[in-house]
Amino acid sequence: MKKIVLTGGGTAGHVTPNIALLPALQAAGYEIAYVGSYEGIEKKLIADFNIPYTGISTGKFRRYLDPKNFSDPFRVMKGFVEARNYLKNYQPDVVFSKGGFVSVPVVRAAASLHIPCIIHESDMTPGLANKLSAPFAKVECCTFPEAIQFTHGKGVYTGTPIRPEILSGDRERGCERFGLTDCMPIVMVVGGSSGARAINQAVVAALPEITENFQVLHLCGKGNLSAALEGMPRYVQCEYLNEEMADAYACADILISRAGANALCEILALKKPSLLIPYPKEASRGDQILNAESF
Repeated sequence: MKKIVLTGGGTAGHVTPNIALLPALQAAGYEIAYVGSYEGIEKKLIADFNIPYTGISTGKFRRYLDPKNFSDPFRVMKGFVEARNYLKNYQPDVVFSKGGFVSVPVVRAAASLHIPCIIHESDMTPGLANKLSAPFAKVECCTFPEAIQFTHGKGVYTGTPIRPEILSGDRERGCERFGLTDCMPIVMVVGGSSGARAINQAVVAALPEITENFQVLHLCGKGNLSAALEGMPRYVQCEYLNEEMADAYACADILISRAGANALCEILALKKPSLLIPYPKEASRGDQILNAESF
């Protein structure tokens, strides 16, 4: 049986495309394993799919001054050793990386063992983790055709894998699940797996006005639930949705979202009208602005 190791993590955006690939990989006869961080979001998300999971040490690569810049390189080196030992023992045929800092030691370890690596870049321009992994990859899959110019001849325009189950949601079931009614339009606010503070604050401040004409289904991110807003008429807040996401999408009439590539691809597949609010350049490298402009 062919073996594949998937890696990627740090945010849900580095994990959900890997999850979307699982049915096709299983149908193609692959034995699948996952390498992520010790306790990252990827461990929690992969746990639902009965895929063998191995955690490694990881550190963040920062473009700014931080005391952890002195300790994290040692965590990354430890992660490289752990990943190399695991891959040497498991002997996969290929490694597929969705990015995030945990993926860098895995890709480099695979390359040191001459295991072919495929990486996937969601955004218009490559993130730092993929920049560090790219020299060791055989192929770079791109969500955007414009991104191929950054791949030094390795790029293939593939788009982004999306979970097929998000297309099977039911509006009536979604309304019942979230305590909403079909008699008033529903605005779904998606801040991302970690939440988007500025959007959350703007939505909460505007709730008295918004809820005069709309119901609001608010995905506010982990740790961002407000006890003061519990039970507010026409407003529902959730930290994060997994299997409920399809029904949430189905009952939404309009989406308000950041402009991460995974969210954009799901919005496009669902043919939902949307208001995009990209992360500004002050808070990111400007990739979401480019993503939104392309869409």
